[in-house]
Amino acid sequence: MSRKLFSQKIQNIKDEVLLLGSMVEDAVIKSVQSLKTRDVKQAKQIYQHDIELNDKRFSIENAILIVIATQQPMARDLRQLASMLDVISELERMGDYAKGIAKVAIKLENVDLRIPMKEIETMADLAVGMLHKALTAFINEDSQTASQIPYEDDPVDRLYEDIYHQAVELMMSDPQNIDNANLIMWVGHNLERLADRVTNICERTVFIATGELMELEVDEEDDEMDFE
Repeated sequence: MSRKLFSQKIQNIKDEVLLLGSMVEDAVIKSVQSLKTRDVKQAKQIYQHDIELNDKRFSIENAILIVIATQQPMARDLRQLASMLDVISELERMGDYAKGIAKVAIKLENVDLRIPMKEIETMADLAVGMLHKALTAFINEDSQTASQIPYEDDPVDRLYEDIYHQAVELMMSDPQNIDNANLIMWVGHNLERLADRVTNICERTVFIATGELMELEVDEEDDEMDFE
């Protein structure tokens, strides 16, 4: 395969990664909207949309593996392809966070509960903004920008703490609020973990450029909730 054709295949995969990223961004924003408006129909659509997101991830993974198996890329090209495998896995998990928020919206459909929506919406906007910038840096192999993005996580963490404390206040004001307040807490948790996973994408951008795997931020907390 000529270098030109090989580069085109890489670009096609990059385009698909960006598309997957945009699907995740859209799912996160819409999941928060569905919680704000108690729009169960939209929440269920997000939940079903996660199947398409997963299919997209596996389609990209298959394309990457075919290139690796048939072209035997070396050095930087191999780092790039391996990093894309990690990035699409991160994006799939972020999609799971959106699905989790949609589940909360469904469970709280008819619940009269004071939800800190201002904080949740701001948190979602910040996290999605970080993700968008991280993916742009990844595709452009801009390690300098990528190394700065994790610093934007602090406001997200502060908002999560605020949401957590408000949820605890709801529990203390009325024990009957405990289960539902815990759901609100998990919304904040999902958004906080989404922002943390952005750092992993940034680390892969630096890896492509330098060949070194380094932690830009350490946070090994367990991440996903599940509501059955």
